[in-house]
Amino acid sequence: MSKKKKKFKVPGVEQYNRTTLRKHVYDLFRTEASQSFNYKQIAKRLDIKDESTRKLILMVCADLVESGKLDEESTGKFMLKPATGLLEGVIELGSRGRAQFSSPDLDESIQIATENLHHALHGDTVKVQVFASRKKHQVEGEVVEIVKRGRSTFVGNVEVLKNFAFLSPDNKNMPYDVFIPLDALNGATHGIKAVAEILEWPEKAKNPVGRIIDVLGVPGQNDTEIHAILAEFELPYKFDEKIDEEANAIDAGITPEEIGRRKDFRDVLTITIDPIDAKDFDDALSFRILENGNYEIGVHIADVTHYVDPKSVLEKEAYERATSVYLVDRVVPMLPERLSNFICSLRPDEEKLTYAAVYEMDSDANVISSWIGRTVIKSNRRFHYGEAQDIIETGEGDYKDEVLIMHKLAQLLRKRRFSSGSIGFDRVEVKFKIDEDGKPLEVYFKESKESNQLIEEFMLLANKTVAEFVGKGGEARAKTFVYRVHDEPDLEKLAKFNNYIKRWGHAINMKSNTQISKSLNQLLDSIGGKPEEDIISGMAIRTMAKAEYSTKNIGHYGLAFANYTHFTSPIRRYPDMMVHRLLTRYLAGGSSVKRQIYEEKCRHSSERERRAAMAERASIKYKQAEYMKNHVGEVYQGMVSGITEWGIYVEMIETRIEGMIRIQNLDDDFYYFDEDSYSLKGKYKKKQYNMGDILTVQVTRVNVELKQIDLIEFKDKEAK
Repeated sequence: MSKKKKKFKVPGVEQYNRTTLRKHVYDLFRTEASQSFNYKQIAKRLDIKDESTRKLILMVCADLVESGKLDEESTGKFMLKPATGLLEGVIELGSRGRAQFSSPDLDESIQIATENLHHALHGDTVKVQVFASRKKHQVEGEVVEIVKRGRSTFVGNVEVLKNFAFLSPDNKNMPYDVFIPLDALNGATHGIKAVAEILEWPEKAKNPVGRIIDVLGVPGQNDTEIHAILAEFELPYKFDEKIDEEANAIDAGITPEEIGRRKDFRDVLTITIDPIDAKDFDDALSFRILENGNYEIGVHIADVTHYVDPKSVLEKEAYERATSVYLVDRVVPMLPERLSNFICSLRPDEEKLTYAAVYEMDSDANVISSWIGRTVIKSNRRFHYGEAQDIIETGEGDYKDEVLIMHKLAQLLRKRRFSSGSIGFDRVEVKFKIDEDGKPLEVYFKESKESNQLIEEFMLLANKTVAEFVGKGGEARAKTFVYRVHDEPDLEKLAKFNNYIKRWGHAINMKSNTQISKSLNQLLDSIGGKPEEDIISGMAIRTMAKAEYSTKNIGHYGLAFANYTHFTSPIRRYPDMMVHRLLTRYLAGGSSVKRQIYEEKCRHSSERERRAAMAERASIKYKQAEYMKNHVGEVYQGMVSGITEWGIYVEMIETRIEGMIRIQNLDDDFYYFDEDSYSLKGKYKKKQYNMGDILTVQVTRVNVELKQIDLIEFKDKEAK
């Protein structure tokens, strides 16, 4: 009797998309490692009958061949790429030295004993020899080569003893102190916070050996802790003198010859709309009514690449940083202040060189024609979002007629975008009012309003237009370009999310991509202002794929754009500088650049963007803890926002600040984590804590340096 062949099916969904299909196709090949398949055979094994998905299989197989997971042994016939005896992947190290190894060639991560790590650290790319464990049905591994260190620098407090010193890292994933010889302290003293670089790790030594490369200051001081956050994510917080010198030597003058090479918009009404505290104005809108009654809207972007030589030190630094970093109390710019805040910033009443996408639009926001090229402008008025919002709401203010027309057009563009499947992830931001020393005085919430949307819609339109211009003709004919891409969601993750939100009475329709985006928007609208809004919207974002930069144009799912790039913020994003340079080349009829070089630049920029986002979140956590330090003992209403085997995370509704009830402080029963229901359950009294539960909690302890807020459940019936 022949063995029945396994068929794969995604639970809770009626069809595959590219992301989910890629995973299941690869699983099929790994399950049948000795077999080769064509797309028809794959479709049969995956029980795929609709023609569009069957065609998608070929695209997925091509992706897997390009990523080195499959071989195309003959035209249209694919097979799993033979694996070597060693697997390459990444180490994940816990605070107690527990280690896991994950690899694309493994169905799930495997454990690695401490003695088999051989000095591998969290985030390291390693080669591992896999072997059977003594425990039944388990496998383990041993690190045989460290291919690439995840990091070589660590932030922590210095302790100086009589004959040696060491740095105790803040990073919970780094369980080893760094040994520091006394002659390598570089001015650091006992108790100071500093950055150490690992220089070596002798084979038989328990701890790595390093040197202090930067002294941050006294722990607990604002600048010390903010600089520590940046150093923790290996982000710079100051410019080298050579970079500032090069920036200061740039000639900011605009010659008549340069103006002659550009379209002149200096006499056309032009405005900027930015946050009230912004200094780097990298986009402006020009407006005029044409003789035929249509509108001309120009989206003008600071022409940074005109001033930054591709071979300069400035260019190298901009590439390394790849993005400005926006922390709670400061901006760490990608470019020195002379460029970001002065030469390139589109300040009012100053002539500026710009790159632009200019549109002729009718009163229904239909684009009649468009033009892309270099311009020169002179901004008439700098608005902050509050001022523009007042004009929209009251109909009064400077240039009210022009602002109101642009607002109307933006809302029409926005409505059309959402009707095409764009998803609206507009989350409320938690902000702080801080004093001159950086101490948080008050928590407030910032919401996106129509003035934000006015700018957003025209920036989206410009980004889309530029991407369409280069990408026209399809991927096979398009020249190499930098796209901002967003993959389709993993339908299995989405099905779990859908099942999860049912506890609040919500659901999304998963029958098609169109239905998913439509029902996600309905969900996000329906939870607005409700206690569960922050939790559900946060989970929805985490369920989605992460947007990133790539030369491979797979489209932007969240925006429902087939072509999208980042063109509009070159002062703060290096990919926008790449886009400007490539656009200049292609407008002049230049040939395509090498894709591999730009793909590596895209990967670097995406990684730096992720680090910057993590640093931003860490700075928020730090300020939240610092704020709550003055509220120890106070009682709040909160919602359960996360559950783990070590405790319950609770977001306080009044401040949207999250703290934790440790499991050892739940002293009325023995509680255990139930993975199936994602809850904490009491063994004897059967009490259960679920996501979304409303609890009354009391703040008991705050550790500002570790960014931890400890809570207990407050059971006084008279509590407010």
